[in-house]
Amino acid sequence: MSPTLLSALPSPVADAYARLAEVFPGLRVGELAEDERAPRGGAWVGADELAAGGAELDAFLAWDDAQVLRDYGERGRPDVIASFGLHRYAWTACLLVTIPWFLRRRVPRVPAADVSFERVRGRMAVRVRQFACLPGDPAAALPGARVVPDEEALRAEVRAAVAEHLDPVLGGFGPRMRRGKRALWGMVTDEIVESLWYVSHLLGEESRARTELELLLPGATKPYVGTAAFRELTGPDGTPLPTRDRASCCLFYTVRPDDTCVTCPRTCDAERVRRLSASA
Repeated sequence: MSPTLLSALPSPVADAYARLAEVFPGLRVGELAEDERAPRGGAWVGADELAAGGAELDAFLAWDDAQVLRDYGERGRPDVIASFGLHRYAWTACLLVTIPWFLRRRVPRVPAADVSFERVRGRMAVRVRQFACLPGDPAAALPGARVVPDEEALRAEVRAAVAEHLDPVLGGFGPRMRRGKRALWGMVTDEIVESLWYVSHLLGEESRARTELELLLPGATKPYVGTAAFRELTGPDGTPLPTRDRASCCLFYTVRPDDTCVTCPRTCDAERVRRLSASA
């Protein structure tokens, strides 16, 4: 059963989620009331169900398995399918935290038990009980608010909120992916950066997002791996071409060896320049 999308309720994050839907219709986030049951069953899956690693995760990954077979005419390895599934979930889930932070300087806590995902229609349902904000924010008077002293403290809240949500989810996916903890958290690092980077381009704020992400992930912020890793290349006509180096590999090369991601460490700078120039 679909959740009631209660955007009319006073909420510290509703306007940020609404703005996300405006620029990226592929994802709509609805908030659940305190006593409203999170949707389960049918096309919906709870993040805590993915974390449990049982039948619900099997069903979730069956979608990825069927998609790879349909689109590429061959089956992916089980660990590759699990990596695809985690990428597609985590990329989306990170935005639950980073978009309110980026747009409104508010950081919701979204534990796995309070989040559901319906991937076919691009919907998430979330219950926000607590959030962090800065001094002087009018939302500080709302229930569940926790005021932190400055921007660095707020960045720490972003890192903690994403980790709180995804740490149990990694426990469900990890055994199927045959990757160690460092590799898994490298993947989460990439999802934080690349999801906000993508949406910020749609918002017309790509430059600010790169700056914010470099401050958010400066390195040595465990459990995350490395930095935001942005750098700039130069196109044939002198145009600056922003890129970054992923901390992890999505393993798409196992399905299409000659078709790597533009941010993959396997993709050389000359190829990046060629592809980025063409897209520009």
